[in-house]
Amino acid sequence: MVDVAATSWAVGCVFAAAFAGWIFSAIRNNVSIVDSLWSLMFLLMLSMYQLLADTPGPRAWLVLALVAIWALRLSIYIAARNHGQPEDHRYAQIRRNNQPNFRLKSLYIVFGLQALLACFIGLPLLVAASASSALGWVDFLGIGFWLVGMVFEVVGDYQLSRFKAQARNHGKVLDTGLWRYTRHPNYFGEFMIWWGFFLLAVAADGWWAILSPLLMSFLLLKVSGVALLETTIGERRPEYADYVRRTNAFFPGQP
Repeated sequence: MVDVAATSWAVGCVFAAAFAGWIFSAIRNNVSIVDSLWSLMFLLMLSMYQLLADTPGPRAWLVLALVAIWALRLSIYIAARNHGQPEDHRYAQIRRNNQPNFRLKSLYIVFGLQALLACFIGLPLLVAASASSALGWVDFLGIGFWLVGMVFEVVGDYQLSRFKAQARNHGKVLDTGLWRYTRHPNYFGEFMIWWGFFLLAVAADGWWAILSPLLMSFLLLKVSGVALLETTIGERRPEYADYVRRTNAFFPGQP
């Protein structure tokens, strides 16, 4: 059973981190830092929970290790990618749509919303960490999902960063490697990772936490992931329309 008191402290830490991130973003007048902070919210939430709750058993340490690897890798990658760059065009558009006083509004429009989503989506992590039962086949299935997701996310990000680093590719579309089979291998990887976390919760009798991966899947497909990115990418890359015709949007498949 999830420890309510420990959960409350863990949630409070997430919102405190969001508030600190907002202060930093207000000073720099750039809210893109929230992307680097996003994955760390889950690591902070789970770490605080395990520190305060009685979380015996190998599953608690397993989920902490998986979350730490995923969160630190993603945060470092995004921070390095965004270093020295102007505010991400998505947030620049949100800024234009919410003037005047966007600095203040971003506290709840950007950072507060991200913290709220992280606390809800992160529930399977706390459920998995709360069970003391031995690891079983569902746990290993969850690890398998997580591994597939990490491969798609890490390799996809690496291939994209290498492609963008070459000046001759400016304005072109990456359609090799994993990007030959799905237009968004990194988002598909994120999808697999969170369904893997859910399976770890199922192994701890937390099947009710299915709303978490469902929400994450909806966000990736219809809100902040595929749908949002593809609203403008065609304008910036003329070849993208042809790429769309011959490549799956999300789930990998034959070209």
